[in-house]
Amino acid sequence: MGVDAYKKTRVQRNVGRKVTSTNLYLKLLIKLYKFLARRTDSNFNATILRRLQQTRTARYPISVSRLVKQINTAKDKTRTLVVVGTVTDDVRLLTVPKINVCALRFTETARKRILAAGGKTLTFDQLAQQNPTGTGTILLRGPRVREELKHFGRAAGLPGSHAKPYVSHTARRGKGAR
Repeated sequence: MGVDAYKKTRVQRNVGRKVTSTNLYLKLLIKLYKFLARRTDSNFNATILRRLQQTRTARYPISVSRLVKQINTAKDKTRTLVVVGTVTDDVRLLTVPKINVCALRFTETARKRILAAGGKTLTFDQLAQQNPTGTGTILLRGPRVREELKHFGRAAGLPGSHAKPYVSHTARRGKGAR
């Protein structure tokens, strides 16, 4: 009898992620940017498409203060900041300058502060009409900070490991004053 080599010889195909979201607006945006990525020569549309297809946990939020830092370092202050994710407010930032931001979502206070400063908040379909190739834009991402990511990596306690251990706090129950 020969050995069944099915498991050893099979090759897995890396196919693009099928979006499982029920959000119709997101599905229409994916359809739009799939078309733009195919029909334009810019990598901007392909990058936007790839980020639109990410899971919601991978689309990290970014604060208004980070957007302000980016626009202050940019040579051209009229450029549009593009974020595939949520733009959140930062109460530590006292004044918001005039900035143009395109994002999937804005928190209520972030949108109010940007509009009060004379800036614009765009949606991705508006951006596609104004800038189909992404010229005059700065593409940004939020910081990858999630509690789960701190536990990833080599097991906690091993040499060279920087992973945070999972600690049960149930052991402290009943250890109060007797």
